[in-house]
Amino acid sequence: MLRWLIPLIIVTILAVILEVYTFNALKIVSKNKFLRYAVLIASCLVYINFFITIFSYDRSNGQTPQFQMAMGLLLTFLIPKLVLFLLLFGEDIYRWIVKGISAVSKTETQPLAGRRKFISQLALGLAAIPFVSFIYGIIQGKYNYKVIKYQLAFDDLPAAFDGYTITQISDIHSGSFTNKEKIQYGVDLINEQKSDLMLFTGDIVNNQAKEMDNWIDVFAKLEAKEGKYAILGNHDYGDYMDWKSPEDKTNNFKKVKEIHQKIGFDLLCNENRYLEKDGQKIALIGVENWGKGFNQAGDLEKASVNVKKDDFKILMSHDPSHWQEKVKKDDFNYHLTLSGHTHGLQMGIEIPGFFKWSPSQYVYKQWAGLYQEFGRFINVNRGFGYHAFPGRVGIWPEITVIELKKA
Repeated sequence: MLRWLIPLIIVTILAVILEVYTFNALKIVSKNKFLRYAVLIASCLVYINFFITIFSYDRSNGQTPQFQMAMGLLLTFLIPKLVLFLLLFGEDIYRWIVKGISAVSKTETQPLAGRRKFISQLALGLAAIPFVSFIYGIIQGKYNYKVIKYQLAFDDLPAAFDGYTITQISDIHSGSFTNKEKIQYGVDLINEQKSDLMLFTGDIVNNQAKEMDNWIDVFAKLEAKEGKYAILGNHDYGDYMDWKSPEDKTNNFKKVKEIHQKIGFDLLCNENRYLEKDGQKIALIGVENWGKGFNQAGDLEKASVNVKKDDFKILMSHDPSHWQEKVKKDDFNYHLTLSGHTHGLQMGIEIPGFFKWSPSQYVYKQWAGLYQEFGRFINVNRGFGYHAFPGRVGIWPEITVIELKKA
């Protein structure tokens, strides 16, 4: 519990400050005592639930849906109040500046101006936007599946693969799921794309293989005309929970790998396969997880054994930092890399074709969508599932469909 101590102290101090500002804003806007005390009590219940969850957290169980919900409710209550605080604190600074100018001027010193009702109303109105968004994100946003389609042209694509379609999914995180009907809808939407090839780019579980037990029958229904292939993500190694013994962790990892076979995927662990069509072929290469600051089991050289430099190559690598650090400048020329991992942080603002923002972009240069450098592409899938925060706000779950074209 000591590792939680400093973060909890910070959260407590922040919560107290935000609640004071929120209470005072409600007091200025409305004379209804019930309203402001109801908001305060609801907030306190969220904080109590969060602290109870943290102090009873058992790393041997991994991150449970209950833990995620406690975290989600905390963010739902804190972030809107942070928006409110920033506006009101800004007004406080202005009021104190005016007071200071008054104190040093030749005129009579004026008392500190009271907070304007309009500013409190504006702050509460702006705070309501993220509050409603987070509630929607937890209830429905995490199931708001979007099909995103790209058409990519390459000079050296074998002619037989002109028009070849690939569906990419990523980051299932089955240990977070609670609604089978909604997940089945997502799987049906994947199958509706009727792609030639299906590629899954890692994180089938949060930690434990058993998390997939209730979902194998659902994901076993995934279909692709010419095969389904997968790689491992950082969560598939069981590194984010405590195990009773090293043997338990090893056995779990073995079972995680076996899951892919159960749902009909060929798992590539630093391996490659050739895909053939009308006597022509392209190379499909899959590495284990390689991430900057994460597990680096991925071995690009090993995975590319027997692949020729002039072959057309599709690389599956879970973490996009691998492309940034190693792949994009590699002379071996990996034409198209498919990644996931970031989830786009599951929250942000996207206006297709105009604007895209998420805190994730301050960590990853390639964090969501399609990027091109040195004539090579990477697609960072926003993920099918969710993790840590039990919802999605503005960054919706993604099914990517890529059509390869001969330039």
